[in-house]
Amino acid sequence: MNLEGKSAIVTGAGRGIGKEIALLLAREGASVIVNDPGVGRGGEAEDVSPADDVVAEIEAAGGTAIANKDSVADYANAGRMVKQAVDTYGKLDIMVNVAGMLRERMIWNMTEDDFDQVISVHLKGHWNMCHHATKVMRTARQGRIVNFSSDAFKGAVGQCNYSAAKAGIIGLTRSIARECGRYGITANAICPMAATRMTVNDAVIAGWQRRLDAGLLTQSQYDARMAMPGPEFVAPIVAYLCTDDAEDINGQLFHAERSRIHTYYFGEEARSIYKYDNDGLFTVDELKSFVPEGLMAGIPNIAPREDPK
Repeated sequence: MNLEGKSAIVTGAGRGIGKEIALLLAREGASVIVNDPGVGRGGEAEDVSPADDVVAEIEAAGGTAIANKDSVADYANAGRMVKQAVDTYGKLDIMVNVAGMLRERMIWNMTEDDFDQVISVHLKGHWNMCHHATKVMRTARQGRIVNFSSDAFKGAVGQCNYSAAKAGIIGLTRSIARECGRYGITANAICPMAATRMTVNDAVIAGWQRRLDAGLLTQSQYDARMAMPGPEFVAPIVAYLCTDDAEDINGQLFHAERSRIHTYYFGEEARSIYKYDNDGLFTVDELKSFVPEGLMAGIPNIAPREDPK
């Protein structure tokens, strides 16, 4: 087993991707705190205890796990969760942040609460857990952090709150990697593609159909979404990044789905324009020519204007 003797926290581990990660970490020998408050897709309260169910499944397979039902959005709760790991298992080796929620609306219909709640659970929740976890890991001079972003960081219709949070998680992860690498702590992020209650339900499918009918999705894109693979295909890369063998993989962003894992060409300079006279100061009139002919040549508008019908 690749994680024998390790201790881990997995947030959002009651269902979907988080559950599959918790199960795999336990099979690989880790003792796991399974965190999930048992709320709905939009953060609404539900009378369920998925964390207990996952713990029972791990224990039935011979593994070690305990449940935690706190919200990662609460700073104090996050601290107590890390303390629970240390008090129970004597240390914290692995922090996997999966917990999330969705409140989907176009920006002009989105409420302040819709924005704040999604940012609070995703971005602030990741920061809360990493903040407390790194205190323990820095003292131990070792640790693994895996954060969950999304390809929505590129921008997603009806999800500006979620997209902003997921882009922020990438910056957060790379900052943690730079700050903590010297202490033997790695931080990496995953953009998964998997069918879960977060990504595929009747309302989501209806939205895809509307976008297909409007020409905003191609038929191949629609078909790929309808055939989205399960969350079990995401867990292996997470477990690998938590092993001692992955000690030199730090500050990276991965995409994971069935049969394919890829990295991103992230943050590198693509095209440039230069000016060496007049102290290098561009005029607006110059940019009216240089930008479309140089920087943006051949790059289409991602959402061109449509004439009213």
